[in-house]
Amino acid sequence: MAVHEATALLIMKYRLQSILFVFVAFMLGCNEYMIVGVLPDISREIHASLSALGLLVTVFALVYAISTPLITSLANHWRRHHVLLTLMVIFFIGNTWTALSHSFLSLLLSRILTSTVAGAIISLVLVMANYVAPRNKRASLLSWVFAGFSIASVIGIPIGTVISTTFSWHDSFWMITVLTIFVFLALIWLVPRDTPQVKSSFTKQFTLFKDSRIIIGVIFIVTVCAADYSIYTYIRPLITNVMGFDNTWLNWLLFAQGIVFIIGNKFGGFVADHGGINSLPIIYIFMTILYLALVPMLHFRWLAVIIIALLCVSFSCYGASTQLMFLDIAEHKYPQSIDLASSFNSIFANIGISLGSLSASMTVKFTSIANLGFVGAAYGLLTTILIIVLSRHYRSAN
Repeated sequence: MAVHEATALLIMKYRLQSILFVFVAFMLGCNEYMIVGVLPDISREIHASLSALGLLVTVFALVYAISTPLITSLANHWRRHHVLLTLMVIFFIGNTWTALSHSFLSLLLSRILTSTVAGAIISLVLVMANYVAPRNKRASLLSWVFAGFSIASVIGIPIGTVISTTFSWHDSFWMITVLTIFVFLALIWLVPRDTPQVKSSFTKQFTLFKDSRIIIGVIFIVTVCAADYSIYTYIRPLITNVMGFDNTWLNWLLFAQGIVFIIGNKFGGFVADHGGINSLPIIYIFMTILYLALVPMLHFRWLAVIIIALLCVSFSCYGASTQLMFLDIAEHKYPQSIDLASSFNSIFANIGISLGSLSASMTVKFTSIANLGFVGAAYGLLTTILIIVLSRHYRSAN
């Protein structure tokens, strides 16, 4: 009887930890994405142009990409749960600073502080999730953690925008501050304190970049995210100006798109459990074909909606497979680099987003917005080649 009770308690604790890890991703996603929905309200209050305020988004992504590997590597010298709680305190300070800001400089500095620790927080959470989950449930849990960001875009951003328009944009960030307090207390209670850890020098942790699978894997993430943002950057004018939907339909279609991203993340967990990296080539061949089909189909708007929905699934299904691959390689060959390896998805996704957005803006500058599908197809072709090569390298190494 006592054994059954102990087992039931362990299962309950694992479920609570899983929910908490997803909620951390949701909280971080709200903080990162919500700024986009409230920029017009910020612009009116502090009398700054939307183009200038766009710098807040760019700087956030840049600092996020640079600081995450540095902090995760330096943090290797201390116990993970202590580092995670410390980073959460810094995140709390940064987000609260944003809520209190009344000038562009204050906003910029607060977003820099927040972005400095956000990537390291999710990296540590992914490492802990990898250890607490039973081996047959690791892919499912990791896919749910990644889905936390999609849930933030579906639920968190609209809620933040409604709060901003009803009350104030400051209150949107106060909401995240309150969430952070609850998450922090839950982490104190539930965060695992005994995850295996190998301490090493800062430079030694970067030795895993000698592994060709790591190099190909991170470039693959850059190209698939660049493919994603080659159309996602201009998804609103694509839906309204090219496909011909009105603003009412726009809101519903963007909401549906967020739901499809969540489905894609969960499908990614299924893929990770059934072949993982070796199953991805067929998905990205399919994605490239969809991109080529999108350009002529844009004027058949419901066919275009279906194509974009399928693209959203293919964009988002790589996460669990690549995360497990990075952690597996680090665990077996570079145990001192496991925390760094856990950060690769978020680091190189941000680089890919920047590249895709730049490519999209350059395309729109010189040609029609309807041709963005060709840009996505070009990145899709690179993605397909990379994942085929990566799959062969990964199979031969195992």
